[in-house]
Amino acid sequence: MCVFQFSKSSYSAPGGGECVEVATNVPATVAVRDSKSAAGPVLQFGDREWLAFRSAVIDGRIPTAP
Repeated sequence: MCVFQFSKSSYSAPGGGECVEVATNVPATVAVRDSKSAAGPVLQFGDREWLAFRSAVIDGRIPTAP
């Protein structure tokens, strides 16, 4: 079982807001969770999948919430 060490985004607003936390302490894995639901589900990406997902969001191929 992996023990992820999550970090909140530096873009996070004080008080929680709409944020995600990311963990990169497990080799070849990037884990993402909702900062408001620490006990909730965790998405796990391999290195390549994370880079593809991140690029798609940055390029606007995956819309973000307004």
